[in-house]
Amino acid sequence: MSFIQVSPESHFPIQNLPYGVFSTSDNQKPRIGVAIGEYVLDLSEIINLFTGPLMSQRKSVLQEQTLNGLMGLGKDAWKETRATLQKILSVDEAVLRDNSALRARCLIPQNSVTMHLPASIGDYTDFYSSKNHATNVGTMFRGKDNALMPNWLHLPVGYHGRASSVVVSGTPVRRPAGQTRPDDTKPPVFGPCKLMDFELEMAFFCGPGNNLGEPITMDKAKEHIFGMVVMNDWSARDIQKWEYVPLGPFLAKNFSTSISPWVVTMDALEAFALANPVQDPVPLPYLQHSDRYTFDVNLQVALHCEKTEMPVTICSANLKHMYWTPKQQLVHHTVTGCNVRPGDLMGSGTISGETPDSYGSMLELSWKGTKPLDLGGGVTRKFLQDGDEVIMTGYCQGDGYRVGFGECRGKILPAKVEK
Repeated sequence: MSFIQVSPESHFPIQNLPYGVFSTSDNQKPRIGVAIGEYVLDLSEIINLFTGPLMSQRKSVLQEQTLNGLMGLGKDAWKETRATLQKILSVDEAVLRDNSALRARCLIPQNSVTMHLPASIGDYTDFYSSKNHATNVGTMFRGKDNALMPNWLHLPVGYHGRASSVVVSGTPVRRPAGQTRPDDTKPPVFGPCKLMDFELEMAFFCGPGNNLGEPITMDKAKEHIFGMVVMNDWSARDIQKWEYVPLGPFLAKNFSTSISPWVVTMDALEAFALANPVQDPVPLPYLQHSDRYTFDVNLQVALHCEKTEMPVTICSANLKHMYWTPKQQLVHHTVTGCNVRPGDLMGSGTISGETPDSYGSMLELSWKGTKPLDLGGGVTRKFLQDGDEVIMTGYCQGDGYRVGFGECRGKILPAKVEK
């Protein structure tokens, strides 16, 4: 228990302690913080309290403006840092509890800070690892008998995304413009996307990298995964339909990807690990692992429209529905010898459960626009409109506490198209 009062519904108890990067109005330099209750603990103000054998020599990474340095240190340093933070914040530890001057400097109300991207993201990869989602989309476009492509049950399908357009929660998202072909009997046209969508995802940040030409093997994969965030991989469905053959998503995905600002460590998620899904056929040996690396994370998507008073929950899902695990995603990604680096981001792919209210995209929720969502008050949606705000949240439920991710939100702005 922490000396800082934390409600049972808070996402940020002492069992969590996620990392983020923030600034304040009186100090606009981005710096590393840890969320605890309604506060941000400014690590730059307590740097001298990290006296363990590893971090006493490497504590300068906690004064950097991104988490890349800490991510690159590896799991032993992460565990020591987490243990130090839990001790500092413990109800039984006086070093911060009884020092009012230090508390005033290092504990800052969350509602007074500006959050930034937690890391400098060198590369971003998006997977397609929900069997329910892949089956739904495949059924819509190819029919039930051909829903999954022949490779899907044998490897984690993925594509390389655009790291430069990954943005932190709260950043507005501009509706993209591009080529579409609404009528297959006519030439393509140019204009704003008309089938704007969200995709409920989670993503993990990579820790220490690997050398080019040296794959990360399954027995080492856990050492290279730092923590997770909630992610919205915005999607322009009509642009994608016209462009994706033969190379896959391009402009339909490169305009924006939103992530929650707090990175929940794998150590904090460990208590919520579940048995991995049964995979049939059994994957090739390099993709096999028996340790539990599927996580029980409750996820929700709410939609706030200009004509609705309050956000309306339109999706309730869970990360446990994923078919391929983060370890399998990372191992497959690097099996060629591809080198990853600290701060690289790996998206899960859209997370959909088994029931219609757990589908993780408007494409599925409205079943390709054939079943409009009723949001109440006469407001309906097939796809997203300008002014709509998508709000995603996620948390793990413990015994009297939650380990949460906060919010990932973004509001859609009108397209910029020259007249």
